[in-house]
Amino acid sequence: MKQKTEAIHAGVYQDKTWGSVTTPIYPSSTFTFPKLGEHPVFDYTRSGNPTRAGLEESLAALEGGKVALATSTGMSAITTTLFLFQSGDHVIAGNDIYGGTYRLFDAIMPKMGINFTFVDMRDPDAVRAAIRPETKGLWIETPSNPLLNITDVKAMTAIAREHKLLTIADNTFLSPVFQRPLDLGVDIVLHSTTKYINGHSDVVGGAVIAADPEIGQRVRDAGNAIGTACSPFDAFLVLRGIKTLPVRMAEHARNAQVIAAWLEKHPRVQRVYYPGLDSHPQKALIDQQMLGPGGMLSFDLDADEQQIPAFYGALELFLLAESLGGVESLVEQPWSMSHASMGPDGLAASGITPQTVRVSVGLEATEDLIADLERGFAAIG
Repeated sequence: MKQKTEAIHAGVYQDKTWGSVTTPIYPSSTFTFPKLGEHPVFDYTRSGNPTRAGLEESLAALEGGKVALATSTGMSAITTTLFLFQSGDHVIAGNDIYGGTYRLFDAIMPKMGINFTFVDMRDPDAVRAAIRPETKGLWIETPSNPLLNITDVKAMTAIAREHKLLTIADNTFLSPVFQRPLDLGVDIVLHSTTKYINGHSDVVGGAVIAADPEIGQRVRDAGNAIGTACSPFDAFLVLRGIKTLPVRMAEHARNAQVIAAWLEKHPRVQRVYYPGLDSHPQKALIDQQMLGPGGMLSFDLDADEQQIPAFYGALELFLLAESLGGVESLVEQPWSMSHASMGPDGLAASGITPQTVRVSVGLEATEDLIADLERGFAAIG
């Protein structure tokens, strides 16, 4: 089936009794055994649940994977995946990844004996130089958060095969509508389903999708053991959001394209970061591996630090918030908000400055969004 069809139908028909056209919510914490020694399909919701199974079937279909696990948050998806590694292992990641991921890799996992090196993943030679005998994985985030840098996924998977490394890609910014990393050779795809996949800013969740059934089962076993699976109600909400995902993503990208082009000409903007612009330095790679530019963009204000609060304070439609991917437009300062935990050195290495503005372009009328940004620019003089 085409992806638009799969988004509406995959994982939905879990109830064969009454013919429901939506996936029912099964809130039961436990399920009865037919008799002693005969194991039911579902026995305990931490281990498996019909509503969550529907969501996992849908996610696997959309990403072209074999096995999926739906988790309680995006960070729990990341944490569960890290249980594929063990003490003494080393993983290479980008130096401009999401701040929460950076914090986990930099401050928490080394205490467990898993260490990370952060490099510019646009440079395959830098990745090769960071490989050690104990290196076991490559952690890819493309486009990166918040500067929309693009990692050559095929180049990374080629390096990984050469050194027998596990490849993991965070596909939150684009969703499977605009990028399918498994088709590019990646082993595991991650999502914060809080974002575009759910799309309505009313649930937090995550997902892990594996190309290989054995790897996928290892992830599911880890999720069961540490208890990171999402609740049935959250699974229901995310599965509901998926039905409109292809349609929403097309409109997010249309709005973002218009706004990015407008920002690029604005006198109070130093630089715009958006994969849909011809000026993006990796335009050729974008055309090769992405199916669309997405709804996320960032730009650098031409303003000093004292003027910056006035810009944010004057906005009315763009809500000041750290999330992304919902129907409403959001704006934030990564320096002090989503990426603050990276610290001054990490922020400097990634290229994030106080002037950097991250924008999640929603589904409002483009003209209204541009007028709102103009209010912000007017406030800084």
